[in-house]
Amino acid sequence: MTNILDTAQRPAKSATVPTTPTALITPTNSNATDGIIGIASNAAANQAATDQAATTNHFNHREKQWILYDVGNSAFVLLSTAVIPIYANSLLKAAGESNIVSTWGYMQTIASLIIALLMPILGSIADVQGMKIKFFIGFFGTGVLACCAMALPLGWIAFLAVCMLATIGLNGSLTFYDSMLIDTTTNDRMDQVSSHGYGWGYVGSTIPFIACIALIFAGPSAFGWSTTACTRASFVITALWWTAFTIPLISGYHQTHYRETADHMHDAVRGTFAELGHTFREISRNKPLWMFMIAFFFYIDAVNTVISMSTSYGTQLGIDSTQLVLALLVTQFVAFPCAIAYGRLAKRFGCKPMIMAAVIAYLGIVCFAAFFLRSATEFWILAILVGMFQGGIQALSRSYYGKIIPKSHANEYYGFYDIFGKTASILGTFIVAATTSITDNPSLGVLSIGLLLAVALVLLILQRDPATASETAA
Repeated sequence: MTNILDTAQRPAKSATVPTTPTALITPTNSNATDGIIGIASNAAANQAATDQAATTNHFNHREKQWILYDVGNSAFVLLSTAVIPIYANSLLKAAGESNIVSTWGYMQTIASLIIALLMPILGSIADVQGMKIKFFIGFFGTGVLACCAMALPLGWIAFLAVCMLATIGLNGSLTFYDSMLIDTTTNDRMDQVSSHGYGWGYVGSTIPFIACIALIFAGPSAFGWSTTACTRASFVITALWWTAFTIPLISGYHQTHYRETADHMHDAVRGTFAELGHTFREISRNKPLWMFMIAFFFYIDAVNTVISMSTSYGTQLGIDSTQLVLALLVTQFVAFPCAIAYGRLAKRFGCKPMIMAAVIAYLGIVCFAAFFLRSATEFWILAILVGMFQGGIQALSRSYYGKIIPKSHANEYYGFYDIFGKTASILGTFIVAATTSITDNPSLGVLSIGLLLAVALVLLILQRDPATASETAA
């Protein structure tokens, strides 16, 4: 059996994806309408539909369109977790390089830094009426085109550069997508809608992923293609899936919360830095908000680092690739009902308590990965545990933040949210990469994530929860 690690050196007649018992297996961590519902009458009708849906367990048309983007982008997230690092490793090996964990970690760090620097500025501009969807389309389009470009015959440096561009496009689009949640539904439904987004994203992403893996395994014998060609084709399949499930959101989205309209782009840009300064001062005066943001910085570090480093960590441990692929699929299916259940539990017990429960669970998972993950059996246990909690913490963090920020400046606030999230990714991936390089022991890098989770838990315990008052006011 040939594996993807060998694809840069020789074609294969049958393929197995070189996998590894990843200590960091993660679920992945995304009807054309009659027109854009931008006129007041349509906006009122849609608000009425939202209010009606709020009394039931059903989703209205706008909520479904929003959820579908999670289904689309999650396909790329899953491919980035399971296949792309392995393919990149094959290119590195062909060029005489060996340390995929460090190289992949540094690439993810640079991509996260770029997003962290861009998002507050672009987010402030996007809070102007009509701008949010334009920025969303720009980043989404960049991500899709870069995903297709990865199918070109590139050397390892060029491939990682294009992959970094795709990662920037994905994460940039997600910042604007997350802030669209406040335009899509009401405060009391945010947990449920956000959780369903992650839940359906997990299960929906497995459809193109299974197709891609089937092509990589069976393509050489069925079509006479090399394993390399089949792997590259999987990038195009993923880009098409991502695009198909984004069209409904683009066609039907309407920005209902915004600051004053600007007729021209320069009008929007003119006040951006003043707005950023004002927002920063407002955050610094709001103790519950900034305490949550700092706690989020620490615990999302673990989440994002697990997503970006899982397969490369597992590859370096040397666990069979078939085990990795199957465990990733199981993780997705476990994450689907668990993410949705988290939304329902948040309605009963509160959003913040459920976030804290996930942080505690994740602390145990990281310690298990660092100290005990050595065999395929432990790898499967870890995969199932991660599937149970990761979607919940991501979904509820997104909705909790949306409840406690000013709606008219949502994109700007989500830009700061992204600074904390992406800077945490920079710290996490850098710590893992640097520690692995220095000690030649990936487990020590994994263990550092546990300390960050412990700090986050203390901050969450000390923070006063403002979400209940926010929901009452809404």
